[in-house]
Amino acid sequence: MLASIGAADIEALFDEIPAGLRCPGLADIPEGESEMAVTRRAHELAALDGFYLNFIGAGAYEHHIPAAVWQIAGRGEYYTAYTPYQAEASQGTLQLIYEYQTMMTRLTGLDVSNASLYDGATALAEAVLMAVRASKGDVRRVLLPATVHPRYRAVVQTMVKNQGVELTTLPYDPVSGQTRLDALDDRRAAALVIPQPNFFGVLEPVDALTDWAHDHGLLAIALVNPMSLALLKAPGAWGAKGVDICVGDGQPLGIPLSSGGPYFGFMTCRQALVRQMPGRLVGATVDRDGRRGYVLTLQAREQHIRRAKATSNICSNQGLMVVAATLHMALLGPAGLNNVALASHGQTRALLDKLTAIDRVKRAFTSPFFHEAAVRVDGDVEAVLRALRAQGILGGYALGRDFPELADVILFCATETKTDGDLEQYAQQLARILSKRREAPPCAYKS
Repeated sequence: MLASIGAADIEALFDEIPAGLRCPGLADIPEGESEMAVTRRAHELAALDGFYLNFIGAGAYEHHIPAAVWQIAGRGEYYTAYTPYQAEASQGTLQLIYEYQTMMTRLTGLDVSNASLYDGATALAEAVLMAVRASKGDVRRVLLPATVHPRYRAVVQTMVKNQGVELTTLPYDPVSGQTRLDALDDRRAAALVIPQPNFFGVLEPVDALTDWAHDHGLLAIALVNPMSLALLKAPGAWGAKGVDICVGDGQPLGIPLSSGGPYFGFMTCRQALVRQMPGRLVGATVDRDGRRGYVLTLQAREQHIRRAKATSNICSNQGLMVVAATLHMALLGPAGLNNVALASHGQTRALLDKLTAIDRVKRAFTSPFFHEAAVRVDGDVEAVLRALRAQGILGGYALGRDFPELADVILFCATETKTDGDLEQYAQQLARILSKRREAPPCAYKS
């Protein structure tokens, strides 16, 4: 093969790659082992991680997933299925995606859903680009609150910075934790992003923000936790007219944490914007005999139309994740989802009460929340979290990592998976750690 293409050796195939970027070689690779030996080693490594009580949320949430969800999703017809290009051979997959789209439109209160995106961050970036395309007069500025997840903001910036789109950051009120209404910018913009709940777990004044956007000629983009919609008002009903686009990460709907993925992003919108929606949509129709069937429709991707006219060239259908989410929503139903949301909110309220009863701990923000809350701790937050981890408790997320002005704040989350005993254990250990640190004598230096 090398002789046929005129290459002296294998290295010649990679001569365009600078030497500094090449891997010098892989050393100390052991000989292959049997499946049984590898499995045993994997279990040993997993055991080293230990078992932790997890109170971290910050965009990925630990919920109970019924065993039936992945038992069904793991069946061959779902587990290895790819995008259903051939309708005649993919009716099962197409029907499932159609059911998923129906569930998401009902959950968000909007007209149309696509067949999903990579994750919540890229879904938000696609929504921003979608709003810019739909704007009148080629307006290329979007208002993005500081209370949006920091990773989402970074992804959006990465995806739009070379497309001439300006992101204007809106500050938050340090007392309420909400986006400041008095900071809303009257200059022309294409859209306003409205997180609900926001990164601090706080509920934003969504009706006022949505109405402000529409009154000033902007599209309203909702960024939501889908589980919260089982309890809170649907984005399609925010304000006088409802939002125009709704996005988020579907991880809470039956997707395990799994070290960060894969997850999937969802997007719904109003019918008027459907031709600007990226990705694929599944529609229902009838065949020539009048029987109901399902097909892909409005595939405005570069695979189907000229690249310059495509709405997106990176979006995809996270098929297996959507299968799991659809099964999860079907198994729980509206009442089950509502029960999960209520239990999660209740446990977070109970834990907040326990923590704020501790000396040197107080609530960080005054606004209502869903199932995440923030507390100020009189001490080194990172050191406190390390001490909790040593006791088998993942106590939360240090907000100072992304917001220097909140260096003393811990963001924590409780879901339906946490028992009253778990909450008590967290509170007791935090009280002990803070008490011990307060009682520690100052360092003495000897000359």
